[in-house]
Amino acid sequence: MKKHRSSRINRRRFLQHAGAGVALVNVLPGSLTHGAEAPSPSAKVNVAGIGIGSRGGSDVGEVAGLGHNIVALCDVDDNYAAKEFAKYPGAKRFTDYRVMFDKMGKEIDGVIIGTPDHTHALLAMEAMRRGKHVFCEKPLAHSVQEVRELMAAAHQYKVVTQLGNQGHSSGSIRRVCEWVWAGAVGGVHTVHAGCDAFKNVYCQIPNLGKVDEPYKVPQGLDYDLWIGPVPFRPYSPLWVPWNWRGWMPFGGGVIGDWICHVLDPAFWALNLDAPSSVLAQVGEYDPAKQGLTYPEATEITFEFPAREARGPVKLVWHDGNKAIPKPNDFPSDEEIPGTGAILFGDKGMIVHGSHGGANCHLLPEKLMEQNSGKNTPAEKIPRVQGHAWDWIEAIRTGRQAGSNFDYGGPLTQVAMLGLIAIRFPGQTLHWDDTAMRFTNHEAANAFVRSSYRTGWSI
Repeated sequence: MKKHRSSRINRRRFLQHAGAGVALVNVLPGSLTHGAEAPSPSAKVNVAGIGIGSRGGSDVGEVAGLGHNIVALCDVDDNYAAKEFAKYPGAKRFTDYRVMFDKMGKEIDGVIIGTPDHTHALLAMEAMRRGKHVFCEKPLAHSVQEVRELMAAAHQYKVVTQLGNQGHSSGSIRRVCEWVWAGAVGGVHTVHAGCDAFKNVYCQIPNLGKVDEPYKVPQGLDYDLWIGPVPFRPYSPLWVPWNWRGWMPFGGGVIGDWICHVLDPAFWALNLDAPSSVLAQVGEYDPAKQGLTYPEATEITFEFPAREARGPVKLVWHDGNKAIPKPNDFPSDEEIPGTGAILFGDKGMIVHGSHGGANCHLLPEKLMEQNSGKNTPAEKIPRVQGHAWDWIEAIRTGRQAGSNFDYGGPLTQVAMLGLIAIRFPGQTLHWDDTAMRFTNHEAANAFVRSSYRTGWSI
């Protein structure tokens, strides 16, 4: 029987509302035996922030907005962090995180880490050793070895952890997972994902000729602490305080900044773990000459082996000037997401944006009719009120957070393997996850572990 037109779901209308709202709150399953005494479920949590000038300040603000205590703030750049310091006059201020822990260790329950990528592992490890729960911005670390050590430490010290991929706590990522698990698009075999944001930040090739120009360290910046564990380089405004993301010693480029957001829905829905191989194509980029920064365009192919009930999955990552290709059967009136992904199944596609599958929808349109409204698949995943909320409630109730290091670690590792592949373009690198090494490329294995300057380690 032909359906009346008014009963059909309009794709444009769905796109306008797909990201709105999260279902009623439930507590995520799982429990945790704390390494330190947990606060009571009704108590406020005492939180410190390290690296608050940018994203870390937003994370601190979310916790404060939930009514919890911001007891200490630490940042190596007084000027860059000044606005955030001023928001919390009752919080004690520090430049050195070690001094903060020594003086306030007993007063701090949890720590938010919002520093540049190259110091994430150092700070997260120190916090966990001191029995503090950790919320760490993405990517979790700066190498595969650091990821593995943080995952192990979270278990050793029995703390609540959360990676800062905020979309993991959204309703849309849960919708994507439930569509996949219900077979809405059939078996998913291929994912195209990517990001076209901030191209002049992640690729610093135009500035390579300026890296050796001498600059005076600005007053109020403790540059030695900013450098932290990585081999020392003289100060440059080319990477402090913002564009460090585009320089290999300090940031992970587009991949480090965005895979934990964009790949998150597919990673969760498809139960991905470690790829068996990775291959990078980088255009005219020459790692020997330009290897301090990242290419203008990257295409990286990850092959994930079959796992449990699903078959093998190919993931192709696109960034910079390399966009996600438009499928032949894609609607002519819809644009490919600049930052987002397409999951290809036997029966159709799931298309979504960043941060937890924003604006997720099914193609062709008939699949939306078959899998929404009264036909929406049953909810399999408890909904939460937000990412910071999830972390705080995990601390208060003795469970783990949704994107804890057991989940966020392997997700970050995909990015770290992609960063290694960029250094060896056109060469397929075969990865042995158990041995934590490439089986066919010793030169690539040199980048699996981090190198630290004298006096620093995690």
